[in-house]
Amino acid sequence: MPELKANRFLKFVEFIAYLLAVWSFAVIFLESIITTITNYQSLELFTALANLLLIALTIIGRAISPESPSKRNLLFLDMTLLIFGGLLMFYQPKFVIFFLLIRQTYFILQYLIFRSFEGKLYKVLTNNPPVSLMLSFAMVILIGTVLLMLPSASVLGRVTSFSDALFTATSATCVTGLIVQDTGGYFSLFGQLVILVLIQIGGLGIMTISTAFALIMGRRLTLKLENLMQGVMGESERLNVFQLLKNIVIVTALIEVVGAVLLFPVFARDMSASLAIYNAIFHSVSAFCNAGFSLFSDSLVSFVDNPLVNFTISTLIILGGIGFAVLIDLYRYVTHVDKVRKLTLHSKIVLTVSAALLVIGFVSIYIAEYHSVMQGFSINRRILSSWFQSASARTAGFNTVDIGAMAPASLLIMMVLMFIGASPGSTGGGIKTTTFAVLALSVISMLRGRRELSLFNRRISLSNYREATSLITLAAGIVFFVVFLLFLTQQQAFEKLMFEAISAFGTVGLSMGITSELTYVGKMLITILMYIGRIGPLTLIYALSMRKKQAKLNYAEEKIAIG
Repeated sequence: MPELKANRFLKFVEFIAYLLAVWSFAVIFLESIITTITNYQSLELFTALANLLLIALTIIGRAISPESPSKRNLLFLDMTLLIFGGLLMFYQPKFVIFFLLIRQTYFILQYLIFRSFEGKLYKVLTNNPPVSLMLSFAMVILIGTVLLMLPSASVLGRVTSFSDALFTATSATCVTGLIVQDTGGYFSLFGQLVILVLIQIGGLGIMTISTAFALIMGRRLTLKLENLMQGVMGESERLNVFQLLKNIVIVTALIEVVGAVLLFPVFARDMSASLAIYNAIFHSVSAFCNAGFSLFSDSLVSFVDNPLVNFTISTLIILGGIGFAVLIDLYRYVTHVDKVRKLTLHSKIVLTVSAALLVIGFVSIYIAEYHSVMQGFSINRRILSSWFQSASARTAGFNTVDIGAMAPASLLIMMVLMFIGASPGSTGGGIKTTTFAVLALSVISMLRGRRELSLFNRRISLSNYREATSLITLAAGIVFFVVFLLFLTQQQAFEKLMFEAISAFGTVGLSMGITSELTYVGKMLITILMYIGRIGPLTLIYALSMRKKQAKLNYAEEKIAIG
């Protein structure tokens, strides 16, 4: 009997929580309207106290209900939230509302996904993982857009336009780095933190976050979701998904912390210790996630002569760009975790192609810019600048020289690097290094008269060749179509629009300075390119094709003339 009463009490509190969540959402986002009707400060204070009271009632309900490990953990979590929320009341009630609204949103999502309609929504999403991937990215972008539209997200305290907020949220979530508003000058600390969180979520990968969310909720993963998770991370062998998630989080945290520690002394020379720590963390996360967002209006141009900044940021970019599977494989190789000390074929291809592209980019930019934007530079500055832009052009988006003033030859090389992009399972975009490797191998094999694709004494599956050619064709077609629309709607030079489009698709973030000059239509087109570039063109095809049943028919074979 007491258990029944406790459950009824918790259900009543849960119902009130949903109503209060809607009310809190209105109080936060409709400030300009509410101010004209009543005293906003009093209403804000009342809403904050109501949220704290609701958590207190939830704690009481969980305390009188029969204990279980999961309920005990939730009880401790709610007590922590109550204490922290109470402390925030002394700072600003609005932060209490926002902080506790996150908690309520978490439980609302849990209800909608796992419990409503007998869990049918969860079943639909797990049966079509590509759709889950697309919707997850879209949901995070939408939430980020709403948060960035808040007056508190801008320095001037005004509402950011929908197009600018959507563009920025997409650029951050898709770890691109293209901006229409100066990150450090336009957005407040709250807005910058929203961007940083979106970058981290986008860098880790939505599937990582959503899979972790399902595991936290105590849900078992379907075989389809496990396969997609391993495909997203670039793993070719079967392994424990929970262990994979744990490794990803540990690797990410470790690398970003080391990067922040290395950057701190440089920033501490010109700013306070607290500001230097914040800048170091922001740029370390942005670099490892290959986002390219910077709190400096000129990106990293003022650090063009600083070896520590150049090599730290470029190393973070490279580590983030080779993929989590390769990082974990390298760790196993170095620490002798496995009895047989060897790298997988995937890791060998990624490392070889990445190194080759870095060297080609470095040499090409050094030569092309010798009498152009780097004219008058010392040898050290030329080397640092060429190396940094070669690493950054793959998917990062930072720059230490003026991109708009670079020679056409350099721009061409950078567009090729941006289109190729990073590696599978990484924080970057593009067609990926392995796709480029398979295409190059097919050309080499044809020149040598071989039918099979082989590398490092291993034969590559023909299905990989089919996927590679399909991906490149799709990517080129999408970029071509969007560029065509940009030419129709924008009054910009050919090379600038082409550079902008490829940068968006490759989730790079480099620009020749036209991003903020784009019209509303232009911003939407670039936003779509960033979204497609991050989830991958093949994901769109898989999402559509998984619903269709293919007839098992074999037609008569006939050859056609090629070339």
